[in-house]
Formats: sequence, structure tokens, C-alpha cells
Amino acid sequence: MSETKCTLLAESLKEIAARLEQAHKAFQKRHPGAPAGRQPVHVVYGGAQLFRSGIARRLGELALRSLDDYAPDFVAFAKAIGLPGAARLSDSPGASVGQSIESDPATARREHPAEWLAHTVYTRVKEKLRKEPVEDYRIDFEDGYGNRPDAEEDQHALAAAAELSTAMNAGEVPPFIGIRIKPFTEELRERSIRTLDIFLTELAMKTRGQLPENFCVTLPKVTLPDEVAALADICARMEPMLDLSPGALRIEVMIETPQAIFNERGEAAALALVSAARGRCVAAHFGPYDYTASLNIAAPREALTHPAAQFARDVLQVALAGSGVRIANGPVNILPIPRHRIAAGAPAGSAPLTPRQREENRFTVHAAWKLHFDLVRQSLANGYYQGWDLHPAQLPTRYAAVYSFFLENLESASARLRNFVEQAAQATRIGHVFDDAAMAQGLLSYFSQGIHSGALTAAEVEERTTLSAAELRAGSFLQILEKRRS
Repeated sequence: MSETKCTLLAESLKEIAARLEQAHKAFQKRHPGAPAGRQPVHVVYGGAQLFRSGIARRLGELALRSLDDYAPDFVAFAKAIGLPGAARLSDSPGASVGQSIESDPATARREHPAEWLAHTVYTRVKEKLRKEPVEDYRIDFEDGYGNRPDAEEDQHALAAAAELSTAMNAGEVPPFIGIRIKPFTEELRERSIRTLDIFLTELAMKTRGQLPENFCVTLPKVTLPDEVAALADICARMEPMLDLSPGALRIEVMIETPQAIFNERGEAAALALVSAARGRCVAAHFGPYDYTASLNIAAPREALTHPAAQFARDVLQVALAGSGVRIANGPVNILPIPRHRIAAGAPAGSAPLTPRQREENRFTVHAAWKLHFDLVRQSLANGYYQGWDLHPAQLPTRYAAVYSFFLENLESASARLRNFVEQAAQATRIGHVFDDAAMAQGLLSYFSQGIHSGALTAAEVEERTTLSAAELRAGSFLQILEKRRS
């Protein structure tokens, strides 16, 4: 066998290798990869003046009431939101159908897939609304609150902190929670900082320096990295003064202005905004209505689906890919609220709604449900796994969209991942689908997100993929393979 000859000497490449090593380290610092742990599927913004310790439980009760009123069984709900195969379902499913699906779900899934999907989505949504109706909540001192006299906002900041402390003691805090302050514009900056200071000082006093898990401060209408840097400085100064752990105050930025998409040099701005937080930024929330309004798009056309909003989301998604920062899509502002109601305070025996009014209510709610469901599904398909919800009656369709998204693809995704694991990370295919290591990592993230959201159970995933709950929590496909080999 002849000797292999090279022109370049190894010694001569050391300088190039050193430069690349430093460049790769800097790149890894800016792009650590997908965020570890759970991402909430939504966030609910509620005016600070209305915040109470039991707000999440109350929203769940209202969401369940909406289901009881306008979709009392799984068939009615499936038809309202347009689940696959729903049009073929019987209008009167009967209790026996649900019992047979619960007693033998594997057979039901195989022989009656439409009924199985509709029933499973409905039952899991109701369970979610009873146990954990809100995943992320923002105590809002901005758009959901408005501009009020200083003394009034001071009192609301104190009251909101007291209510959050009460919720912490009662175990009623959603898995993610935070406060949205006003923007750091020249007009509102002082008010914004004062509200944050009062709220955090009061909360730290009542909790002896403890914050809820996954607490963050949301800064709206960001235009400059300097604004984010200023908030990071304020957080860094307050932490030791309030006996908070270093880095405990995390930041979210709201992308609602053109300057947050492209800066004055024509560069994508999002990564610079995130970097200005010096490791504190965990998420970027896109606000489509403020964004399209800032482009002088007419109010009737300002919407989540406007092409300008989609362009901004695409730029944001590319700019933050691999940064470890979660992206949340905007809200749907057509709400599932009935048109007709019996007036509040009406005397007993007042005339009930007519059959026509009840039917109009049902139509209105179902139409808004269908719109919300479709747009959430569209967001999920485009890689945005979190969005805003504005009303408790949107919670059923939020979870229905998320759950159906994961459940519909469970079998095919399981087969692909299982096959890849069995082939020991060699590129492989099932049918016409080719998978490599990057796609396998994407499948792993898919299952992790499905379990976190409540769409899938760890037992379901382990049975179909052979991956244990501990392996799924690891979050790294390469780490899973290395441990299995060893």
C-alpha cells in the first residue's frame, strides 16, 4: 500500500485551528441550541388591576363553563373546531362510545381513528383545564392596564405583589409567570421602573427573597438594545438589594416595532436585543397588531395573518435560531363570546334567550373557536410553539390545537424515531421519509414538547419509541445514544 502524501504540515495549521476554535467558542456562546426544559404553549396577559391569587383556577372554571355550554360532548367539540373525520361522527355518540375508547384505546385508535382522536382530545383538554388551565401568565401594567394616575398604579403594584405572594403560599402559581411593565420610552421609562421597583420590593419582603419558578420581566415595544441593557442593569442592581439570587430576574422582550426586526444598518436586530440582556433573556414575544400598526397598515387589516406580520416572524425565527431564546406568536383577537346574554342583575323570572338567540350564540362561539384552532395549528406547523390567549374561552381551543397536533402524528413520528435509534444513529428511512441525526433531534424535541404540554403521556411515548422519561428529559439525542452504547 503506497504512502499517502499531504502538502500541508500539521504544524503549519495550528494557527488556523486556533482561530477557528475561538470562533466556534464565540458562536456556541451566541447559539447554545434549543432552550432546555419546558416551553409553555401559551401566555395569558391580564390587567394588573384584576390580578388575584386564584386567577388561573378561575380562568379554568370559565373555560370549562364555555365547553359545557357550547360543546357538551366530544362530538360537538370536534365538529365545532373541525378535527379530522369529525364530519362523519354521529351527533349522538352515547356514553358507550366513550367507555369503549377508554377501555381499549389501542383498538379504538386502529378501528375508529376519528372517534378516538375526538374523544382523546376532548378528555385531555378537560383534564388540563381542571388541573393546569394556565401555563404562563403575565401581570400586565401596559396595554391591558393603561395609563393611570401614579398613586393608583403604585397601589396596584403593591396589591399585585401581595396577591402573587398569597398565590405562592397557596400553591396556585402557574408554571410560568411574570410582570409586563411599560416600555422604556422617554415618556414612560420612569413610571415603568417605579412600578417594577415597587412590585419586586413588596414581593421580596413578603416572600423573604423568593420568586416564583420561571418568573420573568417583560419589556414591551423594544426598539434599541440600550433599552434591554438598561433593564438588565436594573435587574442586576436590585437582586443583591432584595436578597435575590444572581440572575434570578429574567427578561422577555416584545417584538412590536420595525426597528426590532431590522436596525438602522439593515441588519436583523433580534439577536443584538437578546444579547443586550447579558444572558437574562429567555423569550421574545411577537406583537402583530402593534407591529402592523407601526407600518401604517389600516386597522381592519391588522392581523396575525397579515403578510407583513408573517415576514417579521420569519425574520425573528431565523435571527434567533439556536440562540436558546423561545419565540411566542401573537394573539387571535376574534373572541368566542356569545352575542346574546341575559342582562346582569336582571330580576328572577326574566325572559330567557330565544331559540334563535341561543343558536346565534352557538354559531358565534363555534366560528371563533374554529378560527383560533386553525391559527394555532398553523403556528405550530410553522415552528411557533407558544402564543397569546386573550380570553378564557380560548383555552379549550388552544389545548385542542396543541393536543391534536401531537396526537395526529404520534404513530408516524414514533416509528421514525424508533427506527433511527435501532439503527444506532445511521442515516435511515421509513418508506419515503429520510432521517439523519438532525431530524432525529427534532423528533426528540417534538416528543418532549408533547409531554410537557399534556398532549402525550410519558408512557405512550416510551411504549412507541423505547425512550424512557429520563432519556427524554436529557434532551440530547447524541447523549442518549452514547449512554446506550456504554
